[in-house]
Amino acid sequence: MQIEKSLSENSVVAYESDIEKLTVFIEQYYPSKNPADVTLKDLREFLKYISEFHFTETTQSRIISGVKHFFKFLILENYIQNNPAELLETPRIKRKLPVFLSVEEIDLMLSLIDRSTPEGERNLAMLETLYSCGLRVSELIFLKLSDLHRADGFISVIGKGDKQRLIPIGKSALKLIDNYMTHHRNHINIKKNSEDMVFLSKRGTPITRQMVFYIIKNLAEKGGIKKTISPHIFRHSFATHLVEGGADLRAVQEMLGHESITTTEIYTHLDQHFLRENILSFHPRNKKQES
Repeated sequence: MQIEKSLSENSVVAYESDIEKLTVFIEQYYPSKNPADVTLKDLREFLKYISEFHFTETTQSRIISGVKHFFKFLILENYIQNNPAELLETPRIKRKLPVFLSVEEIDLMLSLIDRSTPEGERNLAMLETLYSCGLRVSELIFLKLSDLHRADGFISVIGKGDKQRLIPIGKSALKLIDNYMTHHRNHINIKKNSEDMVFLSKRGTPITRQMVFYIIKNLAEKGGIKKTISPHIFRHSFATHLVEGGADLRAVQEMLGHESITTTEIYTHLDQHFLRENILSFHPRNKKQES
């Protein structure tokens, strides 16, 4: 999985966990069977088995995907002759519209950061980067100084599947990073192996995803924002605001690092006011009435 599919360590661990679930099921209900004896009927019983654990549809889908890949591997390696998972159906995943912040809500949260402290300068630079580049929180906390290409206005990040991509970064974010570097980071006693990391704790170690979550949650509470808050909401907001502003969906897909355009299409969920204004502005019947 790591070599042939370039999957991250976290993805490999997740797939291993999924195969362990299948192993536990087979050992419990069909102890005499080995992989070559497993049938499609057995796997359908396995689906009923995992549904009892109240996993989300997304998790169930991933488990089935792992099982399918496992049996494909057995076929390729000639351990089995027939693939029992070939006709195994994946449950349809209901595509939930992501929660996102308005531009005004993001501006409010950033304005509430106390810039009189070194940590405040860091937090402002960090959240501006998170929003202006649409990063995953893991991409943010592992961002390195060597990833900043100031002259070209880009940063490079390693996303899912250890795939590298270049993302434009605005002058505002770069300016805040430089300010943080000068007034905070350069005065920290940086721990060994953390020298190249951009965002550091006051102890000189890389900032954690838990700390990023806490900072964002605290700012949302201060601003009276009642939405479900996590660092990922900045990524959703980044994509939503780009699409609403007329950005090309393929460009947004590239910046987000989505493998499939289908994943990016969820950001076409334009709010009713935005959609109504566009319809009224551009529909030919409305234009005729205006003239």
